[in-house]
Amino acid sequence: MLLPDGYIRRPSSTVPFGYELSTKVQGYLQPVEKDLQVLKEVAESVNIGEISLGIGVDWLEAETGKSMSRPGLKKYVDKKYGRSKSR
Repeated sequence: MLLPDGYIRRPSSTVPFGYELSTKVQGYLQPVEKDLQVLKEVAESVNIGEISLGIGVDWLEAETGKSMSRPGLKKYVDKKYGRSKSR
């Protein structure tokens, strides 16, 4: 079976930010491009120190209508860009 671009296997019972349950392929998650783009912008801004984690989670919620915790955003940024002592 050929998966559409961006689809990922469901890793656990929690759906990661930027994804939703696929109605086409059972057990897989489909990307929500707008949410992933906003998450990328926020993560870059947090990583370079332009904004704090608190401002980042507020920005995500304002733009997408979905919430993410500060520790969740920190974990995402650390995983994507490496750990930083300043966050």
